[in-house]
Amino acid sequence: MYKRILAAVDGSRGARLALDEALKIAKASGAEIVAVFVVEHAPQLVDVGAVYMPERGADAALVDAATAALDEARELFREHGVAGVARAVDAYGDRIAEVLSRTADECEADLIAMGTQGRHGVRRALLGSVAEALLRTAQVPVLLVRYNPDAEPADKL
Repeated sequence: MYKRILAAVDGSRGARLALDEALKIAKASGAEIVAVFVVEHAPQLVDVGAVYMPERGADAALVDAATAALDEARELFREHGVAGVARAVDAYGDRIAEVLSRTADECEADLIAMGTQGRHGVRRALLGSVAEALLRTAQVPVLLVRYNPDAEPADKL
């Protein structure tokens, strides 16, 4: 069965649902979970004539989101008695799906679990789909957990 599961976390409800499924699988199979938050940096204009350009870190809101999501994952590992590590990975300009796929390879994951909103049509075309891109590049099975905010009762949000 599975020995190591990479769970993509980003603070969203869909990612939490995927982490919940990864916890169930890990508990049943004795697997370890690697929770990963991919940190993207906002594109910035560069003066090509500049000799030195200081590196800009992630903005405070992104750091706070990563910290909260990874702390939540660590707490869930403890609550469920599952071995796991939680870490942030810098995208360094790569697409999130590429970073997740590469990270899964590096940590020798047997399964990737992630949430998806299941966008369709123009919304998917404009916003892209990390889940779809990951399915195309991952070398291991990918468990997609769909989150539909319209189906969720208002008191659960």
